[in-house]
Amino acid sequence: MSAGALPRRLGWWYVAEHTWRAMRAYAWTIVMEGIGQPLVYLLGIGLGLAAFIEVSVADGADGPVTYLQFVAPALLASSAVGITMGEFTYVVMSGFKWRRLYWGMNASPVQPQQIVGGIVFAVVVRMLLTTAAYYVLIVAFGAVVDPWTGALMPLVGTLGGLAFGLPLLAYAASITEDKGQFAMVQRFVFTPLFLFSGTFYPLDTMPVWLQWIGWLSPLWHATEIGRSLSYGSPPGAWPVGVHLAILLVMATTGWVLARRVFVRRLRG
Repeated sequence: MSAGALPRRLGWWYVAEHTWRAMRAYAWTIVMEGIGQPLVYLLGIGLGLAAFIEVSVADGADGPVTYLQFVAPALLASSAVGITMGEFTYVVMSGFKWRRLYWGMNASPVQPQQIVGGIVFAVVVRMLLTTAAYYVLIVAFGAVVDPWTGALMPLVGTLGGLAFGLPLLAYAASITEDKGQFAMVQRFVFTPLFLFSGTFYPLDTMPVWLQWIGWLSPLWHATEIGRSLSYGSPPGAWPVGVHLAILLVMATTGWVLARRVFVRRLRG
């Protein structure tokens, strides 16, 4: 077997392993984001804000649900989307521009497609672990009506993270100079999606001229699937299959674009 045969076959795994090792530099931040942040949110909402909301803000398949049960799936999905906001922006630019790690990998038998594949796989594992930990917390807080079907929420949250993150990855890989683009994405894309995706109140309570933000938001679609898994969809809600199809289209499109940008840039 030639020296380059194994990297050519398992290059994506080597890239993923390197990415996980790099994450150890900010492991404490990962722990706080994965455990501390959701715990603070759940305490603040479950023991704080929810105590002042005496009426139900939403219905499930069997009638009204508590505010904590309504918000919990959105917080879980938000944790996955937030991970991609961090991992698919400055980290990617650093790999191309500042530390130039991707160029070093590309000089080996590892292919550009494997580089992007390994990066995505590593982030998927982080999202799954984080959302699984989040799920355990919301179950412990009694925020999931049906824990058995709700156990699929980490997978849905991860898909929502990919639907948001993969197009962002493609964009980040195309940037050659840092001119504040990621700060603009944080301020004018990520934050509005978090606030106007039905996270803290039903989307249909917003003015019609703002509801389109939710319709285009991977976070809203992932949240709605999570809510249907937890307490069922109320009459008149979008079918779960529609939400799922939209997320798959977004994620697939982002994946194709990201692979194309990595290949063009590293082979160009």
